[in-house]
Amino acid sequence: MSRATIMVDDRLGEYLDFINRPETAAQRKLRDETGMMPNAGMQIGPNQGSFMAFLIKLLGVERALEIGTFTGYSALTVASALPEGGTMVCCDVSAEWTAKGRAAWTEAGIGDRIDLRIGPAAETLDQLIADGEAGTFDFAFIDADKDNYDRYYEQCLILVRKGGLIAIDNVLWSGGVADPSDQDRLTVMIRALNEKLRDDPRVDFCLVPIGDGLSLARPR
Repeated sequence: MSRATIMVDDRLGEYLDFINRPETAAQRKLRDETGMMPNAGMQIGPNQGSFMAFLIKLLGVERALEIGTFTGYSALTVASALPEGGTMVCCDVSAEWTAKGRAAWTEAGIGDRIDLRIGPAAETLDQLIADGEAGTFDFAFIDADKDNYDRYYEQCLILVRKGGLIAIDNVLWSGGVADPSDQDRLTVMIRALNEKLRDDPRVDFCLVPIGDGLSLARPR
């Protein structure tokens, strides 16, 4: 039995998109619109979205948190998977990018589930903690500026309940974390965070090779 992770080329990637649960019309429309933007690579892919929606339902998530919303595809995916009455707090600095998300959320009929907060995410998370929200979230998705990944992780450890889940995106960094010669500042930071999570006694940890790598940390 091979211990290697299979390489995903375009053909296999298309199959994964096909075989996983199909996107809704709202998801496909938003992904297509975002795909025309120069920074479209910041958006998660449909098979990662399908995986995250599966996790939301598997864990029975009722309250979710997102750090880094961009044009709203991941928020649309997560919020759509929440049960009736479920809520989600989204943090982003761009009113322009998230305006696309707002329109898509409304079109999908889940706009009332999402509380979008514009401003530096670290400040928003600190405010949530100050407001007594510690341990009240079931799930957090971190996909924002990499310089603050470690800070966001520590804040989410406070905000996410024991037995919940923290998901961190882009942790393979296009393979750079596995290349010792790659000493780029952000590569070094992500590599260090991966090792921190692996050794952190406060969580159970697994790194999943989906998209650009998704770290999963379960607070103990």
